[in-house]
Amino acid sequence: MDHNVVGKSVRRLDAVAKVTGRAQYTDDFHERDMLVGKVLRSPHAHALVKRMDTSRAKALPGVVAVITPDDLPKIKFATAGHPWSLDPGHRDVEDRLILADKARFVGDAVAAVVAEDALTAEKALKLIEVEWEVLPHVLTAEDAMKEGAPLIHESRPGNVVSSFGVQFGDIEAELRGADHVIEGDYETSIVQHCHIESMSAFAYVDTDGRVVVNSSTQIPHIVRRIVAQSLGLPWGRVKVVKPYIGGGFGNKQDVCVEPLAAAMSLAAHGRPVRYCLTREEVFIDTRTRHAMKLHLKTAVTRDGELRGIHVQVLSNTGAYASHGHSIAMSAGGKFRPLYDFKAIKYEPRTVYTNLPVAGAMRGYGTPQIFFALESHLDDIARKLGMDPVALRLKNLIQVGHQDPLTRNVVRSFGIPECIRKGMEAIRWEEKRKALGRQDGPVRKGLGMALFAYASGTHPVALELAGARIVMNQDGSVTLQVGATEIGQGSDTVFAQITAEVLGLPVDMVHVVTTQDTDVAPWDSGAYASRQTFVTGIAVRKAALEVRAKVLQVAARRTGLNPDEMDLRDRKVVETSLGREVCALEDVAMDAFYDRILAAPITSDTSANVRINAMSYGATFVEVDVDTETGKVEVAEIWNVHDSGTIINPRLAEGQVHGGVSMALGYALLEQMLFDPQTGKPLNNNLLDYKLPTLLDTPKINAAFVETYDAAGSFGAKSLGECPVISPAPAVRNAVLDATGVAFHRIPLYPQAVFEKFREVGLTAQRSVEHV
Repeated sequence: MDHNVVGKSVRRLDAVAKVTGRAQYTDDFHERDMLVGKVLRSPHAHALVKRMDTSRAKALPGVVAVITPDDLPKIKFATAGHPWSLDPGHRDVEDRLILADKARFVGDAVAAVVAEDALTAEKALKLIEVEWEVLPHVLTAEDAMKEGAPLIHESRPGNVVSSFGVQFGDIEAELRGADHVIEGDYETSIVQHCHIESMSAFAYVDTDGRVVVNSSTQIPHIVRRIVAQSLGLPWGRVKVVKPYIGGGFGNKQDVCVEPLAAAMSLAAHGRPVRYCLTREEVFIDTRTRHAMKLHLKTAVTRDGELRGIHVQVLSNTGAYASHGHSIAMSAGGKFRPLYDFKAIKYEPRTVYTNLPVAGAMRGYGTPQIFFALESHLDDIARKLGMDPVALRLKNLIQVGHQDPLTRNVVRSFGIPECIRKGMEAIRWEEKRKALGRQDGPVRKGLGMALFAYASGTHPVALELAGARIVMNQDGSVTLQVGATEIGQGSDTVFAQITAEVLGLPVDMVHVVTTQDTDVAPWDSGAYASRQTFVTGIAVRKAALEVRAKVLQVAARRTGLNPDEMDLRDRKVVETSLGREVCALEDVAMDAFYDRILAAPITSDTSANVRINAMSYGATFVEVDVDTETGKVEVAEIWNVHDSGTIINPRLAEGQVHGGVSMALGYALLEQMLFDPQTGKPLNNNLLDYKLPTLLDTPKINAAFVETYDAAGSFGAKSLGECPVISPAPAVRNAVLDATGVAFHRIPLYPQAVFEKFREVGLTAQRSVEHV
């Protein structure tokens, strides 16, 4: 199908505002007499607050309020940004108080100060006297589950948040009957999102007595609900405003600062209070990616057919549940629509520890499971003497596959073409033949990995999105959505969808990028790579309703049947003849000003999307491995995606570049480190935390295989999180190809790689046989 706007690389709507500095973020807004809030944090990983004396802090000139746990409602709430469930058993774990009376990690917030300025607030914090009862702490999931381990939450015996899993088929029979049963252990580390803009919010009480929170959040409508719950307020007493956002990557899918910001304002008699985290605070008291340990046991035939797999996962969720077990469960669901296993047993356990809280991060458990699975498949291929590509091609599902548990149907499946495209781009066959036996300290290797990812959360959670379109007198339209633009380009894509349906240029679609929960349509927010897929359906639905109303007015003007007309290039045309019958502006003016029949053209609608679509892709990579220093360098990388119809190719390519860069940091450099004796973070800053810079990032190549999936708007599927999933295992597999050494934990930073090489004696060898 030919499109006028969809499929074109139109410029981002927010590009000029952002590059010129005109875009206004949360910290750019100021209310009169704004106060500053600061937090007193626990120096201990696990400790009870026995006594707290705030008298000296309250007496300090410039201090407006000091807040302790005793000043706040004892209402436990969940911080995870999911839609509310009417079923209590399907809600997130409610284990958080706004301020803790028992610290569960170094940095847990136990008191807060509101002052006239930041310096006064910092001074006041130092005047608060706390008597602690220090408790034993645990940092690993294994230690947390041991008999006699300190109990982090009284409601969770053994510190296990959940051990719910799934299975289908007879895994024991498949393991018994297999020619080979191959096992492997894999491990991923704790990493941080490192978005440019830190967590920030300010709150005040308006003239109607309502609590207003302005926040850098991905989920304004959910923030509204959680702030109200945490403070024991009716939900309608809270209003949330989301301006421009400087990145989120899932961290801002958690409600980290907003309840306390609101509590600070209430303690200051409704005056506006700003609560903005420092970068060091962002590292320890927002969210991290779950560290996971995974054990895989796979039944394989001698010719490489994958019959069954038993996966055991240990997920470290830190001191509070946040998204908790849903991360581990998400990981277990994403690989099923990729490989045709006859039996799967998935046994995850999510465990509390005295570490910073883990939550949603780009990929939502999928980078962890695919690092393990795709590494495991290369290990299997080597054991069987098979080409790793051939092993995967042999075991792919087919179009029409229906997941036995979710019942989601695969309607488009471009992975074979992604593999072919990636192999050709990196010259897989040619380079593998050329590698042969390598001498010298630097070895070259090729690696690849696949992934699958969903478009939204159905059927696990509600997928509801709203859109409102109002036609203006000049024929342009204003679009409002509850979905949030956080840098991924969703506002631009929604404008393209609207323009396509209404026959408009994109610059005649005015998107309201600020969400205000009083007026913005309801939407659960930016997560699960759902916005183009889910909210796009609502936007298209609203645009089609506006289109129908335009044609009704045009029919009244011309006498033609609405079915005989179309909208093209700001005009109403007679379809069969292609001739203009009136300008769109004329229709709009009639709708506003016809003395008898005036009725402005609008649409206010929503879509409850009860369907899903799987995206797929592959990473192909070439690495250089220095066996004397342990340094791994990416010489060439290709990330190939089946994301259905690509609405905006340039934006899509940008998503891939950013995602692959993030994934390479995860693979090669990034990990949060903690002192095992105290639980204190050792690198909670951007100097010591090794985030890749431009100089560390290779040339990233993006490619697309465009399928059409009938489930989505114009055939589109998810893309936002997909690029981070497969680069890490592809790099690991390339290192295995180069050196013959299998690594089972990331990141592959030089010290870890060097120590492994020394352990296996590779550094003393002159050559290694390429397999």
